[in-house]
Amino acid sequence: MTTRHRLGAVALTAALVSSVATSALFAAPSSAAPAITQGLGDVVSTRDLPRNLWIPGAASAEVLTYVTTDTFGDKALSTGTVFLPPGTAPEGGWPVISWAHGTSGLGDACAPSRIGPTYAERDLPYLANWLAQGYAIVASDYAGLGTPGLSTYLDGRTTAHNVVDMVKAGRNYSEDLSRSWVAVGQSQGGGAAIYTARYATEFGGPDLDYRGAVGTGTPAYIEKLVSIGGPGVPPVELPSGLTAYVAYIGASLRYAHPELGLDNILTPVGKKYADLAETTCVSDFEAQLDGVTIGDFFTAPLTGLPNFTAVLDDYMAMPEKGFDKPFFMGNGVQDIDVPFPTTAAYVALLTANGQPVTFRAYNTDHSGAFVQSQADTIPFVAQLFH
Repeated sequence: MTTRHRLGAVALTAALVSSVATSALFAAPSSAAPAITQGLGDVVSTRDLPRNLWIPGAASAEVLTYVTTDTFGDKALSTGTVFLPPGTAPEGGWPVISWAHGTSGLGDACAPSRIGPTYAERDLPYLANWLAQGYAIVASDYAGLGTPGLSTYLDGRTTAHNVVDMVKAGRNYSEDLSRSWVAVGQSQGGGAAIYTARYATEFGGPDLDYRGAVGTGTPAYIEKLVSIGGPGVPPVELPSGLTAYVAYIGASLRYAHPELGLDNILTPVGKKYADLAETTCVSDFEAQLDGVTIGDFFTAPLTGLPNFTAVLDDYMAMPEKGFDKPFFMGNGVQDIDVPFPTTAAYVALLTANGQPVTFRAYNTDHSGAFVQSQADTIPFVAQLFH
């Protein structure tokens, strides 16, 4: 090792909608974590990452427990992994990619530092390509995913804190990490990377040099789809993957905003899936949701809950202006996980608002766009550092 520790698509759109309706289902917040006195980005502990979870080509891989911010604005713990490329770090350290992972689940057992990425055969070669370009990779699990509390799915502001503070933690762990960094993510992580792009300079402060971001398969305007959820919406079975995504939104929203009273409009069917959403990793959850109709989860429209639309917008709406560095977005036209029309509409507004976005559409699906985008994103990021 070169360093050691230094602690210190319209139908699909409707599908998502009602899926998101699943929001209603989930369990109460867990007990509060002990008070944390360390600063943001401070490393509390480290452990070795099992070799079978390493990114191919990494020279070292260490799991950090570090201080960040949770959905309530309080200090919280998160775990995350630091991967260093082989060789001697350049002067000033390896430039850093803060990787934002896609959907894994909400249960502690679903943390990537414990089980690896959900789609290892897709994600590990992708990340290995970045390592081969000479980047160090820091990868947050997100607060609550393997640490006290519940991870809040698609909670943009909180995840942005987690992604930025992971860079700070990585630099506190290794002297070989540069202060210059970018955010990169796919799917849930694509949304996290673009949300981070809006706040990275503010959250990172003068100690970090944020350069830009890449988000592929980026979900946008999902809150608008969720808002139409209610009894019988939709009246048919949707793909179980969409149902799972929406269920995670619901579980997280109920945890973050118990004042909404989501429990009050749950049917017995909805209650049956409440605990599962909080504890089951995505692949298993999708299997258990096969044949489930989300429209049977609710007794009343979600918009009937007090202040629901405003709370939901604050929780997950993507930022539309205020970006200070270039960022790249890429989505598949055939994507059935993230509706292409909603993301395209978001990009159109970003462009109209004069934001520094580069957008590419790929004639493929969710994972296909992620893989194909490398032809564009690798030179894009290289330009950010030069």
